[in-house]
Amino acid sequence: MHPNIILEDTTLRDGEQAPGVALSAQKKLKVFDALIGAGVKWLEAGIAAMGGEEVKALHQMLERKDEATIVGWNRGVRSDLETTLGLGFRAIHIGLPTSNVHLKHSVGKDRAWLLQAASDIIKLAKDNDVFVSISAEDVGRTEIDFLQEYAAHVADAGADRIRLSDTIGMLDPKGYASRVKAVKEASDIDVQCHCHNDYGLAVANTLAGLEAGARYFHVCVNAMGERAGMPDLAQMVLALRDFHSVDVGIDTTKLWNLSRTLSEVTGQSFPPWQPIVGDNVFAHESGIHVNGVIKSGKTFEPIDPEDVGGRRRLVLGKHSGRATLKYHLEQAGVTVNDDILQGCLDQVRSVSIATGAEVSVAKLQEIYRVAAQHSQPEGVN
Repeated sequence: MHPNIILEDTTLRDGEQAPGVALSAQKKLKVFDALIGAGVKWLEAGIAAMGGEEVKALHQMLERKDEATIVGWNRGVRSDLETTLGLGFRAIHIGLPTSNVHLKHSVGKDRAWLLQAASDIIKLAKDNDVFVSISAEDVGRTEIDFLQEYAAHVADAGADRIRLSDTIGMLDPKGYASRVKAVKEASDIDVQCHCHNDYGLAVANTLAGLEAGARYFHVCVNAMGERAGMPDLAQMVLALRDFHSVDVGIDTTKLWNLSRTLSEVTGQSFPPWQPIVGDNVFAHESGIHVNGVIKSGKTFEPIDPEDVGGRRRLVLGKHSGRATLKYHLEQAGVTVNDDILQGCLDQVRSVSIATGAEVSVAKLQEIYRVAAQHSQPEGVN
């Protein structure tokens, strides 16, 4: 991998483009603060051409541009870029398509227009002395030879980075890696991975792209984004750390809170089995699992809960065993009579099945208290 891999978060741009998500300036700034607090040093903040609340938020974010590289997104048109530069951005991204499908049906142009437009807008940006990133959008349906021509062209025009956008998430890891390799063969320009999750391969494709020589990569908190979303920030951070010994500078103990901050401001929940940050990731109900975890978390957890700001939960329910009941009762200060645990377990399972949910520790204590009373010999109080 590249010796200096850079994570760039796009929750506030691509993430917010998820249908049904609309953040006020106040909410965007709350997420921004959480990202900076977690150690994010590059982030795509939004789209200045939208005006209104968006510009209000961008103005306030740019007051902290010494803390992180804040990237402003633009369509490949001069007016967008002029608006973004006018706000004081020192890093910009230009979105341009490279596939014939998108050139014809999205912007109604041809490749000759694309090459000229890319040169013109890169020149305008570099004349203002800013970092320039530019897309090859819909890279999965862009012929390799033209992708190489385009990459060399934008590099010669002065772009600092090319973003290989698998816009509809149609590539697998091998296919995405081949695009990165092809660009690296044609030019020495830095490559950024931008992978969508339509087939559930966004994280795998991003890792493959980085292994193929990309330097930058995009993520979103909670994998939020258009359609099926983007590579999840937490998953990428830990996959790079644990599988490739790459530290991208994120404070992993902030991951759970970061995830919940985004969920709160968007009103968008995520599955309890969401990797790294889901409520079930460190929750155990199966009797065999709980028995092992009580002795050592390593038995059924590849990641320590504390490492990502999470906490372990031993759940009472249909699949619990006596060890779980005994653990919770002893934690509550109860001296447990093992002879009545099986009867208590039968009741816990019945309650869980009847409610279709986990059983509270308070309910367990009530069940145990009644069972203990019934187990006493007559006349004993």
